[in-house]
Amino acid sequence: MRKIISMILVGGKGTRLGDMTENKAKPAISFGGKYRLIDFTLSNLTHSHIDVCGIVTQYEPMELMNYIGNGASWDLDYTDGGVRFLTPYLKKEDIQWQKGTGHAVKQFFEFVKHHDAEYVMILPGDHIYKMDYNRMIHAIEADQSDVLIGTTRLEETDIERFGIVEVDDKNHIKQFVEKPNKPESNLVSMGIYIFKTDILESLLFSEKELLDFGKDIIPEAIERNMKILAFEFDGYWRDVGTIDSLYRANMDMLNQAHFLGLNSSKNLPIFSRSLNLEPHMILENGLVQGSVISDGCLIDGQVEHSTVAYQVHIDKDALIKDSVVLSKVSIGTGAHIEKAIINEGVLIPKNYRSINQNCVLITSHNLYEVGEIHE
Repeated sequence: MRKIISMILVGGKGTRLGDMTENKAKPAISFGGKYRLIDFTLSNLTHSHIDVCGIVTQYEPMELMNYIGNGASWDLDYTDGGVRFLTPYLKKEDIQWQKGTGHAVKQFFEFVKHHDAEYVMILPGDHIYKMDYNRMIHAIEADQSDVLIGTTRLEETDIERFGIVEVDDKNHIKQFVEKPNKPESNLVSMGIYIFKTDILESLLFSEKELLDFGKDIIPEAIERNMKILAFEFDGYWRDVGTIDSLYRANMDMLNQAHFLGLNSSKNLPIFSRSLNLEPHMILENGLVQGSVISDGCLIDGQVEHSTVAYQVHIDKDALIKDSVVLSKVSIGTGAHIEKAIINEGVLIPKNYRSINQNCVLITSHNLYEVGEIHE
């Protein structure tokens, strides 16, 4: 019998990220130039020696599936276990479409039963953090809890985006409110849950229709007086579910020389899949300062305090500052962009200007709404 298996939920459409998720699942979005959001969760699993991972997909999964492949880049390519994609299927003439996070796991509970584990860990695939999950596993075992929820404290103004947790003096959860209008605590759920397998089954297959972990399942567990432990994580963590939070996380990486140890091969390194591209080139007129430039880029302009994903071309006399440039972007001569995320594949015309006080997303659709041509 295995100790624990994991399931990563990657099915959400990610509407708050606009056109970035038009053709791809949110965990496939690039971060910090060379990474994808999913890299963090998969790397955490590898370092925690959790060797079974069911990836529950729904919305635009193709690019994510191609990127992950058999999981070899994260050492998750086991014959009996490893990465398995769990996709919507047809049953009794109805497509089994996911109505919520809990319903998504319920659909694939045969996957859980097949691996016969004592615990099931539910994870989001689009958060940026590094963690050894064994600390959580040890905590739930030592406390003999039915459920464990990963939590952290936030000082952000948009704290109402999260599930708010209240605990007693033993860190047992006494109240859980999903996305309240007026949060009464800054202790928030990270969307990480560990359940005893039989407890999870009893909740998912109860007479009530419990569709979502935050809205339905955790409140039901509290109502049943189950023992729910809050595990407080004190490291860097960011849910990049909005344009602003994705931008801020990229800027955090640039501003912190040792951000999550990404420049070190020690202390839980974050793995990613190599695209086997040629190295980036800084051409005669190019200048790069305080930035991250990925493989396959040609830089003949100026890049300051920005992250640039792979296969980006920046022409002469262009200036990119305090920005996040996604892959396969082409930036024309004399363009000037500050404080923006440039969506994948956008062609920026020459002499284009978009200089912003707050971060904006530049796409092929809104190019002339957030900027203009200066002749």
